[in-house]
Amino acid sequence: MVVSQLPERPVPDVDDTDALRLGELVIIGRIPAASNATLVCDAVLDDTEVRCVYKPVRGEVPLWDFPHGTLAGREVASYLISDALGWSVIPTTVHRDGPLGPGMVQRWVDTADNTESPATELPVHRLDLVDLCPADTVPDGYRAILRALDPVGSPVILVHADDPRLQRMAVLDVVLNNADRKGGHVLEGLDGGVYGIDHGICLHYDDKLRTVLWGWAGEQIPGNLLEDLADLVEHLAAADHPLTTELAGHITDDEILALAERAVDLVQRETMPHPPGHRPIPWPPF
Repeated sequence: MVVSQLPERPVPDVDDTDALRLGELVIIGRIPAASNATLVCDAVLDDTEVRCVYKPVRGEVPLWDFPHGTLAGREVASYLISDALGWSVIPTTVHRDGPLGPGMVQRWVDTADNTESPATELPVHRLDLVDLCPADTVPDGYRAILRALDPVGSPVILVHADDPRLQRMAVLDVVLNNADRKGGHVLEGLDGGVYGIDHGICLHYDDKLRTVLWGWAGEQIPGNLLEDLADLVEHLAAADHPLTTELAGHITDDEILALAERAVDLVQRETMPHPPGHRPIPWPPF
């Protein structure tokens, strides 16, 4: 079964974390466009159902620069860091067993694109948070990132919204050393949140940052985000801190050290980095 638009489901009355961790995973369908095996499930615990994404380790495609079988753990580690910062950028993500073996399970994000609307509503065209526009047009409230050609050879420009929710994600990507922040990995939830997904190739100790969110390059990081980063640095400096202990179950000591160094660097410089000279943007960007 290919998932396009999913039926509405009951909204749980309790926190969904217990269901994600302990509930039975009932497979609803799969997302065929994903490079790794990605299944849509309902996590069912008693009377609570929570829609989620399940990526079993056995379905991961091997990569030359990331150890095989580590992508699910990197997704969980990325969530733990987002949660420790208090930014709620990454949906709740856990590592657990499932119908196809151990893997990561992440809360599903309802968006205008994956949630059915009443039949009386007509679709309204609007720019996504990351989008392509005609080459001579940068909409108000957007930042230009890259000029390119679309599949038929017409000039276009890659843009992203000048949105503080997206800026926070851009800062997190630097901390995570995200090697694959594509426009399709940015979701605007119906709840008003902006969420990042697909963090399987993050947290390498070598510099691998590739992102479409370069609009704030060289600019001052907002003070409130710097304060949160400073707190993260303190947590990572304590070997017995619960965050450090949890991270050690998913990434290596060298990767935790590199994570701390990136956070320290941002706090000290107080500005966003500039794009590197080689492959600063994942391709394709969506």
